[in-house]
Amino acid sequence: MNDLSHTPLAPAEVVLRADYRPPAWLVPEVALDFTLSLDATRVRSALKVAKNPAGDGGALLRLNGDGLVAQAVLVDGQPHNDWRMDGGDLLLDLPGDEHTVTIDTVVNPTANTQLSGLYASGGMLCTQCEAEGFRRIAFFPDRPDVLSVYSVRMSGDKAAFPVLLSNGNPVASGAGEGGTHWAEWHDPWPKPSYLFALVAGDLVAARDSFVTRSGRKVDLAIYVRAGDETRTDHAMRSLIASMAWDEEVYGREYDLDLFNIVAVSDFNAGAMENKGLNVFNTRYILADPETATDADYDAIEGVVAHEYFHNWSGNRVTCRDWFQLSLKEGFTVLRDQQFSADRGSAPVKRIEDVRVLRAAQFPEDSGPLAHPIRPDSYQEISNFYTATVYNKGAEVIRMMTVLAGPERFRKGTDLYFERHDGEAATCEDFVRAIEDGAGLDLKQFRRWYEQAGTPRVDVVMAHAGDTVTLTCTQTVPATPGQPNKQPMVIPLRTALFDRASGRHAGEHLLVLTEAEQSFTFEGFASAPALSINRGFSAPVSIQSAVSAQDLVFLAQHDDDPFARYEAMQQLVVQHLVAAVEGRLTGEERDAGRTAIGDAVAAILGDSALDDLMRGELLILPGEAYLAEQIPAVDPGKVHDEREALKGWLGQTLKDQWCALHDRCTAVPYSLSAEARGARKLKTQALVYLAAADPAETARRASAQYAAADNMTDGQAALMVLAGLDGPERAAALADFHERFADNMLVIDKWFSLQAGSLHPHALDHVKALAAHPAFTLTNPNRVRALYMAFAANPGAFHAASGEGYRMITDLILQLDPINGNVAARFVPPLGRWRKVEPGRAALMRGELARIAAAPGLSRDVREQVTRSLEG
Repeated sequence: MNDLSHTPLAPAEVVLRADYRPPAWLVPEVALDFTLSLDATRVRSALKVAKNPAGDGGALLRLNGDGLVAQAVLVDGQPHNDWRMDGGDLLLDLPGDEHTVTIDTVVNPTANTQLSGLYASGGMLCTQCEAEGFRRIAFFPDRPDVLSVYSVRMSGDKAAFPVLLSNGNPVASGAGEGGTHWAEWHDPWPKPSYLFALVAGDLVAARDSFVTRSGRKVDLAIYVRAGDETRTDHAMRSLIASMAWDEEVYGREYDLDLFNIVAVSDFNAGAMENKGLNVFNTRYILADPETATDADYDAIEGVVAHEYFHNWSGNRVTCRDWFQLSLKEGFTVLRDQQFSADRGSAPVKRIEDVRVLRAAQFPEDSGPLAHPIRPDSYQEISNFYTATVYNKGAEVIRMMTVLAGPERFRKGTDLYFERHDGEAATCEDFVRAIEDGAGLDLKQFRRWYEQAGTPRVDVVMAHAGDTVTLTCTQTVPATPGQPNKQPMVIPLRTALFDRASGRHAGEHLLVLTEAEQSFTFEGFASAPALSINRGFSAPVSIQSAVSAQDLVFLAQHDDDPFARYEAMQQLVVQHLVAAVEGRLTGEERDAGRTAIGDAVAAILGDSALDDLMRGELLILPGEAYLAEQIPAVDPGKVHDEREALKGWLGQTLKDQWCALHDRCTAVPYSLSAEARGARKLKTQALVYLAAADPAETARRASAQYAAADNMTDGQAALMVLAGLDGPERAAALADFHERFADNMLVIDKWFSLQAGSLHPHALDHVKALAAHPAFTLTNPNRVRALYMAFAANPGAFHAASGEGYRMITDLILQLDPINGNVAARFVPPLGRWRKVEPGRAALMRGELARIAAAPGLSRDVREQVTRSLEG
């Protein structure tokens, strides 16, 4: 392995949760005055500051800044020269208890390629202040426990910025001199600086309204570029549905006169919940059948709901400090998952959520970047916007709903909002409210907030006489900084199936609290089939010696949709892991494939299944998830074995796949569950056929592409063709690019499909695409479309030569000076080097060392690389 002793990274400041102290000064009111310009926006901030009775009592006022230069500083209206800088922060010693501090700054939005603070996007101005972007706009105590009432005035050229938006409600507007105009906004609800927002540009609005349960009318608007307003209908309907759902399910009513959304092309994340003015990545707003897939429609509905739900779980009750990030994000992810489940197929939604968790969060939990959902330290807070904080955080709160039941959980959330409305709260505040409101003892449960790692539960079932005994042993693996773990509270929904009848006598909730526990059940003349962790009631890894015969039985008979899916997944995982590890004889390989084929055939022929669920059951476990099950894995072997199984299933069941594709092709387009299920199945049929009969698949996929009247069918056909090596591939890709060249979001799909394809030369295709005129490093969506799709393509990324690793390293080094936040997202794939076989591990570690040796790394990238090398 590479010797890293010659490339030490400079030590970085570490922020510790234990070091939290209340702010010395509060800022009850803020008045901001912006004179807008794309390259020189002037900002005057007037802060009414007051000593915090809970603070340290000192006279020092620290105002955070990042790259700012104070043009003038006034205290109580008088010029003040007794101030000094500490790094980027401005410090003042203020006698007395209350003052007004006024500071002038100038920022250059066009030069702000980090897309944090105030920046330019296609001629418009917008802000992104979470987590610490406000300090790039004005000097301020930029921390989430400083809550202020904001008044904002904006003025600028009316032709360039005809629309002027900020948080809260509009107060006044008018014309200025020389073709300028101005607008004033006031937000009556105190908020931290990370929720401040400003947007100015040439935009048009799609409008609607919502009447709250108390009878107030709320005006709704989605602002987009001219021409895009026809693609906002789904987002608007999702917003209205979210507002009604939050009232009905959580009792939360909206609290301003209007709710605005703005869609922006250049955005580091998906969206931002700024109070009353949500700013969205365009990909989560714009949709019509021609340009958006079914998955895009689902994502828009979920993200619109997520950001709206933050109005209470994040805005009205916010975080005390950034260590409490899961307080708002984990809870809000759970809420958006519940909303989407209520709006569509709850079983399918649950399966999709678990698939995301296993693909993104489980690897995080087992790698060098593992951290609890409430971390204890960080160097750069942007690095903790992770699957652990969001997705595992949601699963932890979901376990509370399992333990409490829906009614008692609602009592707990009502108590939480009642206690902490208008406050900056902690994860502990949330747990205590659920504990008190639901009448639970969650003392031990709090370990889910403290310990990293995915718990493993080994289950042994014994049958003697008419008694069944389940012995459950839980272990929480060591993670960086946490070598020794304590037992967790793990709720497992369980059922015992009679093999003869295919039914069970009722579900049991087993709650593990000890390292080892046994549970007994009477009345079983013969050994039952075990269905455990039904509905994925706990985010754990279950290990049990279940026979292939029992897994086939459960895949066919289990009445819990997730458990049925899980049985099918486990059946395939057991077979492929044994195959990759070389533990199968030829006879055992044949028997394993036959069992899987029988289960797949049963799914295809089960008339009681709807097509959406059938489509889920037919999806094979992903290569990344399979690799997680094998120490020192050879990714190439995982890829080969999975493709071989796909090919065998494609060939063995070829007639069924062809019939399925024909049947689903006859279903006309709509957004109904039936039509969506048909499109999902059509895709799966092509996927299996492609591995078995490329020529037949090319014919079918080409015909589907040519006939497609919607993006779901067109993209699915193009995805399959992109992985094949024939003339149909080039023709379809060229046609797609020509048809959608002017649509940035669709061209992102064009890049992703090629970078993520099964084509043997995908790596070379990515190289060529990086030189394409439509590719740019300054747009995060475009960068992710090409390179994140490539990094998630195991067959290409893990090329034995190491060329895939070098490509991602080159990207990180090139992108970091432009946008460190986005660049840092590409480090974790390289940080998985401990999980792969020694040859590739050395290559990956060497690339991390190359990044570490580079001068001037951003804090984002530096922290990720340091932890990946040392964790």
